[in-house]
Amino acid sequence: MASVPPHATSTSNATTPDTLPAWRALKRHADVQKTVHLKTLFKQDPQRFETFTRRIAGLTLDLSKQRWNQETLNLLLALAEEAKVPEEIDALLSGQRVNTSEDRPALHTALRLPMEASLTVDGEDVVAGVHESLAQMERLVERLHAGQWRGATGKPIKDVVNLGVGGSDLGPLMVTHALADFRPLEVHPVEVHFASTMDGSQLADYLSRLNPETTLFVLSSKSFTTIDTLSNANTARDWLLARLTRHGATPISAELVVRQHFIGVSACPEKMSEWGIAPAHQLRFWEWVGGRYSLWGTIGLPIALVVGVAHFRALLAGAHAMDRHFQSAPLADNLPVMLALAGIWNVNFLDIRAHSILPYDGRLEYFAAYLEQLEMESNGKSVTRHGQAIDYSTCPVLWGQLGPNAQHAFYQLLHQGTQPVECDFIAPLKRYDEVTDPETHRHLKAQHKLSLANCFAQSRVLMLGDDAIDDDGPRPAHKRYRGNQPSSTVLLDQLTPATLGALIALYEHKVFVQAVIWDINPFDQWGVELGKKIATDTQKILDHEGSLAPMDASTRGLIEAFWACEKGG
Repeated sequence: MASVPPHATSTSNATTPDTLPAWRALKRHADVQKTVHLKTLFKQDPQRFETFTRRIAGLTLDLSKQRWNQETLNLLLALAEEAKVPEEIDALLSGQRVNTSEDRPALHTALRLPMEASLTVDGEDVVAGVHESLAQMERLVERLHAGQWRGATGKPIKDVVNLGVGGSDLGPLMVTHALADFRPLEVHPVEVHFASTMDGSQLADYLSRLNPETTLFVLSSKSFTTIDTLSNANTARDWLLARLTRHGATPISAELVVRQHFIGVSACPEKMSEWGIAPAHQLRFWEWVGGRYSLWGTIGLPIALVVGVAHFRALLAGAHAMDRHFQSAPLADNLPVMLALAGIWNVNFLDIRAHSILPYDGRLEYFAAYLEQLEMESNGKSVTRHGQAIDYSTCPVLWGQLGPNAQHAFYQLLHQGTQPVECDFIAPLKRYDEVTDPETHRHLKAQHKLSLANCFAQSRVLMLGDDAIDDDGPRPAHKRYRGNQPSSTVLLDQLTPATLGALIALYEHKVFVQAVIWDINPFDQWGVELGKKIATDTQKILDHEGSLAPMDASTRGLIEAFWACEKGG
């Protein structure tokens, strides 16, 4: 019999979170607290930084610039207890079926358990299976790094193109960019590229530049039915076959070309085999891992190729350190819980429904995009786990980019616009210690200090507004800053595989805690499915294989515009 999460009761006796005593108390508290400016809170408590800062696993989380006080936090902690957050954390990490709509566990945390750990789910030792798949991935990586993986014509592979979309693309892309400094220098050079767009524009660029004899494709799709990924894979296969099967005097079989130039990562080995991927080149993916939580396993093959297996395992270890903290720390000292509660306070009680992610390190260029999927695909829900319609806010709208660039783009809105926005500032304290040239080191260290100065200054101005300026003179209206925009700051001791792993896990668990309090399932994404089905039907109409009659006037007009363009050549 499947174990049931504490909140997964029947619809008839379900209680929505907005009826809990702590939620109601927070509503009353917010009526008073929302009128208090952040500058007043800092005057009232000179020790706010110490009160609202937590540290673990090489990360420092500063929540002192949130618009709350100790009473607020106490009420939020009571809400977490009433929502059974501790019990749900245990359910998640012990392999219970927390993905209620699909009746399965969500065991991305098992992907980073150490080999000596044990976790049995439905009679299977998942830890043993995970490490078996990691060992197979490691063997493939070592072959490529040793220059021993050769294409169909006998030349060693030099370029690897990852074909995936969503979690099969965003996670590996974000991490490989963030950890590019950790690329091992002693291995055979292998360049990793990413193609995800279904229109083929990214892939077309690579195919125009890469050598088919030395190019390998990684086809990553949990279901092996994702149309975006398979369209790119079919194009890549045709490109290889057209150029390699007729190479030289001796013909090369299509089977050999596909075998030597494709690796598959999927939960459906039979579909990989049908497509032509050799069993030895198939990496296992489990149904109990959601795509947006999958970089820790074989979907992380591109990461291991870029940074090496040792650094990949350090990434897992950093995430596991955050998992242990999440499981054992009291709620008031638990970084993911505290970050989640700050978000709940902003969204549900201060009515702040926009959230900007602002890293101050160019290596984290793709982190905001990664969190957009992680949070909005997980918690962009409007029904509870019991199927009840929700009349309270859930996930805010997330967006962001590198902070230094965003300062010249949308910070105007943050400082003087009419939209309240919560911001997360993220930065490493140390950088460029590995630069050996003294003059270059001096300049780069100065640039890093400049970046930190901007990071700290921007959150200060968002908090204090005009009071951040040491100027008592009158200011015209168009130069005034209201301040009172809440923010969190996450400082990494330095950006390493371990601290990046901890950072990602911090946000994963934050998303889960918020889902528990909102009583939604963060591990499904049914909102994506209807669009896929309608797109398939629409494609048939574009190909003149279906009727235009059921279409609305707008869609009919757009299709007819395409047909007219197609007819005109």
